[in-house]
Amino acid sequence: MEYTPISPFMRPISCAHLRVVERPEASVPATPINKWELLRDLSKAQAAFGVSERDLTVLQGLLSFFPDDALGGNAEMVVFPSNKAICERLNGMPCSTMRRHLARLVEAGFLQRRDSPNGKRYVRKYGEERVAFGFDLSPLHCRSEEVARAAEAVRKAEERVRRLREIVSLMRRDLEALAEFGEEIQPGRGFWDQLRDKAALTARALRRKLSLEDLAAYQADLEYLLDQARNIIDGPETEEMNTNDAQFERHHHNSNKESIDLEPPLEKGRAVGGGLDADTDELEADVEGQDTRRVPKIPLHLVIAACPSLKTFYTSDIRHWHQLFDAACHVRPAMGISASAWEEAQRFMGLEQASIVVAAMLERFADIRSPGGYLRALTSKAAAGDFSCGPMVMALMSRRAAA
Repeated sequence: MEYTPISPFMRPISCAHLRVVERPEASVPATPINKWELLRDLSKAQAAFGVSERDLTVLQGLLSFFPDDALGGNAEMVVFPSNKAICERLNGMPCSTMRRHLARLVEAGFLQRRDSPNGKRYVRKYGEERVAFGFDLSPLHCRSEEVARAAEAVRKAEERVRRLREIVSLMRRDLEALAEFGEEIQPGRGFWDQLRDKAALTARALRRKLSLEDLAAYQADLEYLLDQARNIIDGPETEEMNTNDAQFERHHHNSNKESIDLEPPLEKGRAVGGGLDADTDELEADVEGQDTRRVPKIPLHLVIAACPSLKTFYTSDIRHWHQLFDAACHVRPAMGISASAWEEAQRFMGLEQASIVVAAMLERFADIRSPGGYLRALTSKAAAGDFSCGPMVMALMSRRAAA
């Protein structure tokens, strides 16, 4: 066509009509764009372009009148349905509502009106030339790359929010578990109630749709409280225990003796008929008189979370302490721990605490040269009343959190 009109039929002209109608060739995408993919991208980034769902519904109806699935190429991108046909395609939308949304699409720069002299929409052929009056979809096609970039930015932002939301949810769960564990080992502290309140408030907040800034604020608060809880629970006892364990493991690493050489000391006390017999019998009587079946002051689910390797060798569910004991008995021979060392650990530690120790040793099995000797050393500390399995579990939890 020799002339492209810019003024609408029987309506006042606006800035939207004064935009350049024929865009430079460099600004037009070289390849055709699937119209439905372009509509999905625009739906994702609609807030960036100031269009609503109803506006996009009208645009979808207009796209359905375009015969090809791809916009671009050599095809003319003008559709010319009547108002009645558009409203029928939109499931009976009122004509006044449809015209209002069309005006918004024109104002947003995704449509252009090509009104005929009498305002009707039609197509005419003049020899080989084809002239159509209606709604031009070429502005939508020209802005396809801009729409695609905006949609990708929205998807990345949503992914960041989703990942941060998962992190906050996991930190809230850890905070609740640490509050329960801290109440067991150090009861009476008001700090544990503070942790529970914060975990409950965070769980309530996660039911809503939170922004990235809100989630970052919750993450910072939870991280601060988790650090405080670890410092209170670990304390100097855990630090000393970790140091002693490291020294003991270095001793085994530098020793040229096999693991069997490290196990006999507790057995030799029974074999020698000297003055140790009376003391040993008296000590064993005292230990047997204790309540060795007492459940440790540590939640079972925290032990399972800190020792995931146990599930690799013991496939049954572990929901009670007796099931953890069965699992320890199952993996003990494969770890190279003799039956006598296992019996000594049960006698001086109790069944539950000995099972926790075996599970923790399995988690760090690659770092322990002699599991049997290591267990006997811990048994000796337990016999002297200087051992608790809690710091071992918390050290594993900290190690997993730092990994």
